[in-house]
Amino acid sequence: MRKLKDDFKPDLDISVVLPVYNEEENIIEMHAEIDAVMQKMGQRYEIIFVNDGSSDNTLERMVEIQKSDPNSVVVEFRRNFGQTAAMAAGFDLARGEIIITMDADRQNDPRDIPDLVAKVGEGYDLVCGWRHERQDGLWLRLIPSKIANKLISYTTDVKLHDYGCSLKAFRWEVAKQLSMYGEMHRFIPAIASWVGVKIAEVKVNHRARVAGVSKYGISRTFRVILDLITVKFLMNFSARPLQFFGAIGLGSTVIGLLIGLTLSYQKLIMGIGLGDRPLLLLAILLVLIGLQFITVGLVAEMITRTYHESQDKPIYTIRNIFGR
Repeated sequence: MRKLKDDFKPDLDISVVLPVYNEEENIIEMHAEIDAVMQKMGQRYEIIFVNDGSSDNTLERMVEIQKSDPNSVVVEFRRNFGQTAAMAAGFDLARGEIIITMDADRQNDPRDIPDLVAKVGEGYDLVCGWRHERQDGLWLRLIPSKIANKLISYTTDVKLHDYGCSLKAFRWEVAKQLSMYGEMHRFIPAIASWVGVKIAEVKVNHRARVAGVSKYGISRTFRVILDLITVKFLMNFSARPLQFFGAIGLGSTVIGLLIGLTLSYQKLIMGIGLGDRPLLLLAILLVLIGLQFITVGLVAEMITRTYHESQDKPIYTIRNIFGR
């Protein structure tokens, strides 16, 4: 988690953050829907579009929106940095007390925003959307998503029905402190749980895509598994990596020593030859691997203090900001 800037004070009620990548056919209608909802709520707001290196006319469409709507802000990345980086940029620039995130493909329904905001008003720090009736393909989206949600909930001990829903509401203190790298946006509830935030889940409407092409595929399932390993390690061992690597190292070393002692007994007491015994090589290998894991754990302990937060290194670069 990052430290909050001492001079930051929210001066708006709500910030809506949308990572955008090649959504020229959806972005104007999406803005109109969000704006209508926010106008009806009667609160001070801004809509932050983060153009994540779109290769179509998405940026031009958003600049047109910003020119006609002073409540809109358009952030242009120099290249495609990914959804996590786009969310991080939106969080950094947001000025609202409550920060809403959502996809720009019109599958998230802006009419759910008041329900999320109301839930935050009940005392929750993070409110997650739950697409209980998803309008996606069964084999390529629904089944992999259900498996991933079960696996993530079990591994992180943060029980949610839908980790993949981008529609979320944050108190500004939580969003501003999140440190996100790689593709960690789907693990935001687990990451936020490190500091003991109060999390709720609200059923939201999910609409079928009417234009454009989905950016999600089955390949993301494998990346989720790899990111999940990272999150699990960071949640449990980021401050004590030696306990992770050391446990593996000690286990390997002990097994290797036990095999070695057994072989030594057979050689010295029973007179059994070891020249053609593969177990001897296995025992030596296990001991060496164990010592290497312990060494890695010690090195990890030494570099823990120079982890991402101490570097304060940005994961995106901005070319332009239109508005504000």
